[in-house]
Amino acid sequence: MINSTTALFALCVAIWGSTWFAITFQLGEVAPEASVFYRFLLASLLAFGWCRLRRLNLRFSRWQHFALAIQGVLMFGVSYVFVYRAEALIVSGLVAVGFSVSPLLNMLFARLAFRVPMSWRVAIGSLLGMTGIAILFAPELDALSVDSRVLTGAWYTALAALTSAAGSVVASRNARIGLPLWPALSWGMLYGSMCSLLVVLLTGRSLSIAWSANYLASLLYLSVLGSVIAFAAYLTLLQRIGAARTGYIGVAVPVLALLLSTLFEGYTWRTETWIGVVLAIAGNVVVLRRR
Repeated sequence: MINSTTALFALCVAIWGSTWFAITFQLGEVAPEASVFYRFLLASLLAFGWCRLRRLNLRFSRWQHFALAIQGVLMFGVSYVFVYRAEALIVSGLVAVGFSVSPLLNMLFARLAFRVPMSWRVAIGSLLGMTGIAILFAPELDALSVDSRVLTGAWYTALAALTSAAGSVVASRNARIGLPLWPALSWGMLYGSMCSLLVVLLTGRSLSIAWSANYLASLLYLSVLGSVIAFAAYLTLLQRIGAARTGYIGVAVPVLALLLSTLFEGYTWRTETWIGVVLAIAGNVVVLRRR
């Protein structure tokens, strides 16, 4: 078991930074919705097993299940369907950087939902982050006359970030009313997988799975490491160093994802890339830093 805080931090960054590229091995032969279904069904079963091992209570009332279903549908269902669809159109690193605006959106939504005070520091950080994302995507959108798929991918990325942020607000509400984290996570992942299954059935897509080594290896990686192990490390960090310092994981993850896209997907860095990444990181740092 890893006890070092630095090692746990690095583990989260390495796993979550590489999951964006791992998703690319899920695309093509299998419908995106089906891949999301398989990923979070397996992850939920593993999380339920962990809860059983620790003898955590998995029983909730009907209304609590309703709240967990909304959380799961938004965080692990709809948002990831948009992520997978986006990565089918644009490189995974761009999706990761675009998705990094989620923590900023979380604070905006929390302000609307719970009237959480928002300081000028948070407002400026949010503006910096969103400006950086816009600059990063600008050169890609200039190529619309050649390939309009980029615009669709950008829209999917934006919708993924929005739905994930909305799910985080629901998760915060569930935590406030005392729903235990790991049981809530287990049920949330299960409900998210069921949402993806429903989308598959309603759209008439196939539930067939690819039996190639690449697909199965990426499925295991995303389910076991990306959805369970990394969460375990993340939750340990939350308890050990607090939410503010743990939040810096979200600063490093998109940078690693973009570097992997450069190495394996042929992404080319431009001047706008550097400016956009710096502004996006600066926005998150300004929001997360202590006074």
